[in-house]
Amino acid sequence: MLLAALLLTGCSTTAATGEGDGEGSGTRSVEHARGTATVPDAPQRVVVLEPLELDTAVALGVTPVGAAVASNTAGIPAYLGVDGVEPVGTVPEPDIEAIAALEPDLILGTESRHSKLYEQLDSIAPTVFMASQSDPWQENAELIGEALGKSDELDDLLDAYNDRCGELASAYDVAGQTAQLVRPRDETTLSLYGPTSFAGSALECVGFSIPEQDWVDGLQADISPENVLDAQADHVFVTTADVSDEASIPEAIRANADAFPDVTLVDTSYWVSGVGPLGGQKVLDDIEAYLTDLT
Repeated sequence: MLLAALLLTGCSTTAATGEGDGEGSGTRSVEHARGTATVPDAPQRVVVLEPLELDTAVALGVTPVGAAVASNTAGIPAYLGVDGVEPVGTVPEPDIEAIAALEPDLILGTESRHSKLYEQLDSIAPTVFMASQSDPWQENAELIGEALGKSDELDDLLDAYNDRCGELASAYDVAGQTAQLVRPRDETTLSLYGPTSFAGSALECVGFSIPEQDWVDGLQADISPENVLDAQADHVFVTTADVSDEASIPEAIRANADAFPDVTLVDTSYWVSGVGPLGGQKVLDDIEAYLTDLT
């Protein structure tokens, strides 16, 4: 019910396609990783280059005209439930010509990924950069809300997410239990997600603890299948494109069933790729369903 209410709230706000209430003619200043940008009061044609920027914009009722995607085959994540967003290259390699063709009035990107493109992007439209996708997602979301002129609405979304975390922590009392998210990369690499990561922070916010690893910026640690026992936890979640496909659980985990008695498949599109208020609520949906099944 909470997620539905949030979506209804988001849908009532201005869309970036110009179909919302009144296009603003004024401007305002936004401090960001590259200095100060002068952005429209109510941007109508937004291009986003980072998954968090896409999720947050949609959550705020702003449908971007263009978005960089995770890969050329991935497209716009289905969980967002939006149409008409034009892919503009990939997150690591945005397509400048495709962005320019959309005639945006605001571009959102990331210094750590898109630094070399800043001048080109800023010559197309006012451009606001987060410092790094590695920073806590809620802090980055605050900058996105400010750039879109929707700081108050963003605060409401984050409050709703954090309140729900607290409610789940109180209802299920998993304090002292460990949880680990595992993402199979390929046959040689399993990625574990730490407390600063989007999914890791969601697990911790409901009361789980994440086992210590040699985290890179608190985000991620990669291990080989031979070292799969390093991924042990009371509750293990494995990302996949198809949660009904038990075969997508890595062979290394299946071969060590005694060490991994509790393994649950979860959707990569929002546990890893779908960073933001909407993806966050979807992750909490999964965690709540999982905990309900345990009781």
